[in-house]
Amino acid sequence: MDISAAFQQAVADSKELSDRPSNDTLLQLYSLFKQATEGNAGEDDPSNPFDFVAKAKFAAWTALRDKPKEAAMQEYIQLVNKLKS
Repeated sequence: MDISAAFQQAVADSKELSDRPSNDTLLQLYSLFKQATEGNAGEDDPSNPFDFVAKAKFAAWTALRDKPKEAAMQEYIQLVNKLKS
């Protein structure tokens, strides 16, 4: 199975997890997914200074700047597999 197909399977598996991951783990899944699918985050922070969830997501995604998409996919797959077991 190639990395793209394995990533798509991990995305599907992440929606079927028996236990809800912690907020930190969800943030990690979000940032890896965004980096794998869209690449680097834009330069502009979320406009609402009181939207703390959006700010946390943006900060997590920005922390992965310049990580290759394939590396983000691989880390996402590993994390989902860890959560499944």
